[in-house]
Amino acid sequence: MKDLTWIKERLIAHRGLHTIDKSVPENTLLAFDKAIEKGYGIEMDINVMGDGTVIVFHDIPLKRLTGIEGKVSELTFDEVKDLRIHNTGEKISTLKTVLDFVDGRVPLLIELKPLGNNNLLCENFMKVIKDYKGVYAIHSFSPFIVNWFRKNYPEVIRGQVTEFFRDDPKMKRITKYLMRTMFFNRITKPDFVNYGIKDLPNKYCDKAHKKGMCIISYASRTQEEFDMVKRHYDNSVFEYFIPKEG
Repeated sequence: MKDLTWIKERLIAHRGLHTIDKSVPENTLLAFDKAIEKGYGIEMDINVMGDGTVIVFHDIPLKRLTGIEGKVSELTFDEVKDLRIHNTGEKISTLKTVLDFVDGRVPLLIELKPLGNNNLLCENFMKVIKDYKGVYAIHSFSPFIVNWFRKNYPEVIRGQVTEFFRDDPKMKRITKYLMRTMFFNRITKPDFVNYGIKDLPNKYCDKAHKKGMCIISYASRTQEEFDMVKRHYDNSVFEYFIPKEG
């Protein structure tokens, strides 16, 4: 039986306890350290590089976080390991480095970004994490990734990330419908759903929650948003503020 208690009840810092002024950058050891100091669970993003290295990094393009042109999917880790994030002392970390650093001290909510070679990402992620002793769960926007875990590692807690995708002009209307209604859950059978907070509450989550599905959201940025999600569903990943519970 999978234990989702921590996903429902623990405070979980979105991309670590990073700051809006970028002095503590997202998805860095500094952000993770600050989350661990407060006992918060950590949500983080992973991508796979051209050489197969799994890194803790949100984007495929390097530009937003490093100021450098290039795509992580086309580069090796050796080519990016010395880049600074937002002109701080923080660098891009491999998943292995982050796992060694966290060392089971807090639970990890790991998002697999479906922006490159999904099979390679899933396979190499499991190669790195298979001996990790800490508590973790995976989630992804990609139903194909969620289904990969259903088929290959059903014991791993898996979640579907979704929203209404109103601001995505490239996504087809039918795909948006299938994603917002969580149609693929019938096949992928996720253990929880992480829904975009800007689209909550909604009838799809209400129906799923009444049937027992764990519903959390990303990412509350105010106490009011956090409280709204907790009233309707289970939990909300947070950033840029410290939630008060109760």
